[in-house]
Amino acid sequence: MFTPQGPSLRELAVQALSSVEHGYDLLAPKFDHTPFRTPDSILDAVGQALRPMGPFRAGLDLCCGTGAGMDVLRRLCRDSVTGIDISAGMLSVGRAGHRAGGQPSMAWVRGDARALPFGRAFDLVVSFGAFGHFVPRELPGLFAGVHSVLRPGGRFAFPVMAPPRPSSPWFWALLGFDAVMRVRNALWRPPFVMYYRSFRLGEVRRELVSAGFDVELHALPEFGTRPDGSPRCRMVVAIRTPDVASL
Repeated sequence: MFTPQGPSLRELAVQALSSVEHGYDLLAPKFDHTPFRTPDSILDAVGQALRPMGPFRAGLDLCCGTGAGMDVLRRLCRDSVTGIDISAGMLSVGRAGHRAGGQPSMAWVRGDARALPFGRAFDLVVSFGAFGHFVPRELPGLFAGVHSVLRPGGRFAFPVMAPPRPSSPWFWALLGFDAVMRVRNALWRPPFVMYYRSFRLGEVRRELVSAGFDVELHALPEFGTRPDGSPRCRMVVAIRTPDVASL
């Protein structure tokens, strides 16, 4: 897709008619050569913005894929970095592409982000480009799960791009993509949940607060501003406040 190393249209069609898990298993060997991988510019900007908030001991990359976010965490965390993803294929590619040993230690866990198999083990959780795989009704449980694995004072951070305006071709491209996916999921099983317009900052912020987080928004200046002066890209930082019992 867009490069000789990426998937063909036929391969993408087969993947799109699979479940999310199996589709990413199929895509995994070529995933890093597609536009679905988060660009390095966004990864680097988030890493730079998080650095003054550290140091962190243990980090978790939620829906880690092939591990691009794991590289961000390795620069921020002293002790350990863990990635969790539902796709065994993506984890296999990620594990093969990252050297083992040294500090921080790395672990790759196959699991569902909606049912995290961890205790209160992390100081930092990040996620890049994964939220389109969750419908809005799943966000309360997803955020509650992240809250449960963070130590008091821990942070949950992720970038959010400003939505394109109706005058932009990207607005209509994303609208069309979501419409096609909704038709596909109405007619074909298993569903492949991937929607670009369902993760809205205002709703997300309310759900994070409901899950027990304090929420901060940090502009990422590397991406400039829109004509109205608002940032083109923000980093959401949700902070787990100390438990009442520990105060």
